[in-house]
Amino acid sequence: MPAEPSGPSEPPQTGSFAAIPKTAGPQPDPVPKNAGPAASVRPDTVVHSGAPSGGVHVGAPPKSGGPRFIPPPAVQGPPGEQRIADDEITRPGPPRKPAPLPPRGPAKGGGPKSRAPQFGRPLTTGGVIAWTALSAIVPGAAHLRSGRRKMGYVFLGTFGVVLVAAVVFGFGILSNVGSAVRESTLTGVVIGSATLALAWFALILMSYISLTPDRLPQRGQIISGVVVGALCVGVMAPFAYAANFANQTQSLLANFPSDHDSANPQAVPIKAEDPWGGKKRVNFLLIGGDAAGNRTGVRTDSMQVASVNVQTGNTVLFALPRNLQHVHFSKNSPLNKQFPSGFHAELPNGGLLNEVWQYAEDYPNLGVRGPAALKDAISTTLGLHVDYYAMVDMYGFAALVDAIGGLEINVQTDIKYGGVYGTAGTIKAGKRVLNGEQVLWYGRSRVGSDDFSRMGRQRCVIGALAQQASPPVVLANFNKIVAAAKRLFRTDIPRPLLEHLVNLGLKVKDAKITSTQFVPPQIWPGSADWDKIKRMVTTAIRKSNGAAAPVQAGVTASPSGGSPVASASAPSPTPTAAKPTLTPTPNSQATEDQSLAELCGF
Repeated sequence: MPAEPSGPSEPPQTGSFAAIPKTAGPQPDPVPKNAGPAASVRPDTVVHSGAPSGGVHVGAPPKSGGPRFIPPPAVQGPPGEQRIADDEITRPGPPRKPAPLPPRGPAKGGGPKSRAPQFGRPLTTGGVIAWTALSAIVPGAAHLRSGRRKMGYVFLGTFGVVLVAAVVFGFGILSNVGSAVRESTLTGVVIGSATLALAWFALILMSYISLTPDRLPQRGQIISGVVVGALCVGVMAPFAYAANFANQTQSLLANFPSDHDSANPQAVPIKAEDPWGGKKRVNFLLIGGDAAGNRTGVRTDSMQVASVNVQTGNTVLFALPRNLQHVHFSKNSPLNKQFPSGFHAELPNGGLLNEVWQYAEDYPNLGVRGPAALKDAISTTLGLHVDYYAMVDMYGFAALVDAIGGLEINVQTDIKYGGVYGTAGTIKAGKRVLNGEQVLWYGRSRVGSDDFSRMGRQRCVIGALAQQASPPVVLANFNKIVAAAKRLFRTDIPRPLLEHLVNLGLKVKDAKITSTQFVPPQIWPGSADWDKIKRMVTTAIRKSNGAAAPVQAGVTASPSGGSPVASASAPSPTPTAAKPTLTPTPNSQATEDQSLAELCGF
């Protein structure tokens, strides 16, 4: 740049405005480093030319003296910041404004707001895992955390709808537990569980991806991926269990009715409002069948009729001796024509009650099969119409007991079992949890006792099972129970009646259960007083309907007012498999209406 024309020499300056001598190099900066032009030049100064290289002469305010020298900044400012050059000259006048600095980073304001999601700070490995796990409980949580609010609210709202539907469905089942065994309900549970399992699996993956795990270090990606994979499998497990539960139930119920030669050949429509057809009581024949490999056919060694009040659930169990002889049949039965004087005929052991089933099976030309023949004989004996039957295989029953973890039974006396002399083992007296095999021996052993003692123990087994097979126990061991039940039952109960039977069973569980057995000295199996048996049945049912207190052990209420022994005839000389003992064991003491709690010590 050309030099300024020379003129009259200026007088030397004194005081604070004296001329600063020229120096050969840069001088210390009197202002802070990196302060920029705005801090280096005051607004009340004027820049003059003629300054040494690398500096400027700064003019003072009008009232001041001559110019003074300000050296250049020692350190240049950031890129883009303008610095006053040593050869730039500015005449006295208004202060020179420095050039504006370029903006750093994204512009703030002034333009349309961005609609992109506002992502949160990057998460640690633990944070990614925690938010993904939270999404399994509160769907949408991970999406909300990662800034994807729209998707998060969609997941959260959908979860709310599913939760409300599940609560409504659950309350519907609780209000009508029997509806849980409907075909439509079970099918819906299978489909719904499978759908929810896949949906939750996808939800966990989407939640994990929304948290951008790729920003984690490699180790964090591996750890979080493994944990989230396990979580995906874990969230599917409850739905898989529910689907399997419903599927197994369907498989089990597919066998109803399992007896295709049912004693009820004409199907009666089941009405939801009155499933029992106006009956106040419904009677079920419960049979314990023994079809061991060394025996031909089926022997019904345990026979009990459960007469249930459909309104209250109060139940009376009538235990019939297996060696009850000469039972009669109804007038219209083909067996009544075959045995008009009672079931005995040419059978070698006199015709016991436990042989009626197999006899009818062996002679199909009679036109009646085993279940129908036995139901008819017992109905005629008790004066009650037996509506349905269910036969339990002894070994299947043992498997059922094992499936629920055993039964706690108050064993009143030592029970020896196995062989004639009980050499296989002994069940000690006291409260004990018995496994399936022990329960089977407890209910069947006659070593040191008799048939009537065994009948009492069998009722204790039924009572213990009714009390201890609670819904939580059944659910916890459901697969094992289904496996045992498939070989356990044979029945003529129609499937449409099952849901109503479940509800009735819940009433029975909380109601009063009493028991009546037909044993000496009141009833002698070899020559039974059939009219007295019917009177005992009538009395027991009347007390059950009125919820009367049970008769204490050893107390007999004979409707006829006479001595029960006086009305009983002598035993038949026909040999039987087991004769009554002259001195009955404690369990043989007959009572007409005895509570299971009293009989079994519950």
